[in-house]
Amino acid sequence: MVYASGYISQGSFPGKLFRNRSHPTLFMPDWRPLYPFASHTLSLGKLRYHYVDEGAGEPLLFVHGNPTWSFYWRNLIAAWRGEYRCVAVDHIGCGLSDKPQDYAYTLAQHIENLTRLVTELDLTRITLFVHDWGGAIGLGAALKLPERFSRLVIFNTAAFPPPFVPLRIRACRTPLVGTWAMRGLNLFARAALTMATEQPGGLSPDVKAGLMAPYDNWAHRVAIDRFVHDIPLSRRHPTWQVLEDIEAGLPSLANRPVQMHWGMRDWCFRPSCLEQLLTHLPQAEVQRYADAGHYVVEDAIDRIIPATSEFLQRTSSLPS
Repeated sequence: MVYASGYISQGSFPGKLFRNRSHPTLFMPDWRPLYPFASHTLSLGKLRYHYVDEGAGEPLLFVHGNPTWSFYWRNLIAAWRGEYRCVAVDHIGCGLSDKPQDYAYTLAQHIENLTRLVTELDLTRITLFVHDWGGAIGLGAALKLPERFSRLVIFNTAAFPPPFVPLRIRACRTPLVGTWAMRGLNLFARAALTMATEQPGGLSPDVKAGLMAPYDNWAHRVAIDRFVHDIPLSRRHPTWQVLEDIEAGLPSLANRPVQMHWGMRDWCFRPSCLEQLLTHLPQAEVQRYADAGHYVVEDAIDRIIPATSEFLQRTSSLPS
């Protein structure tokens, strides 16, 4: 098996702020101050599974999607690490985890990895935070280890076979051309910097650099490509059944406090995905953001932190 290290050297762009020698008045974006967290790794065989582990107390477990990484959760970790234990994973192939080129990049494998982390760290009374593919991965893990999960906080995601797949994502699955676009040109991650946010003026250069930092060459973009190809378009795809099983299990989580935050301008995980989740988790409290897109944690952070802080405090004494 061939591996590509997921670790970014301190001297490589965009990991370090430096003066452009050709244009000495220009500086490159500096994302590291936005992510001031210590790195931890869990060994999965020969692979390093990277995670952030900040603070103490009841654990908050953050599970990202594609093409993001634990950097996406940075503001929530910074807000709550003084009160809670904040654990944020990087899926294999993503963020600062190892990026093997020959690996089973499937939903089932990502769920297995996450359940391994939960048990190895002996996390209990977990509040699960999920976004994008992290929804299926995180909720899949919660269904495997239900006694360890107490609350759910859900952001623009799905945990069922896709009711639709947008044309712009289907295009990324075009044989050869799609993989070249995602891995050679990094078009999937680059497009997300504008298509996934509704912020006036867009994301800041430092935030863009942080989101893109781990995906700086062909080898490091392997999981971006494989996540897209793991979207099942029919029942013949093995991940379709995994998603059906997760959806069937969602009602078993209906006795837990749930809060949902939804960017209503998301063109991928549309409001119809929210409504489908609510059929299984009708007890959920819902915060809808009319001015936010898919990267809702970027677009609505000023409203998400106080609303979720109140939810965590109000439900902290409830039995798990």
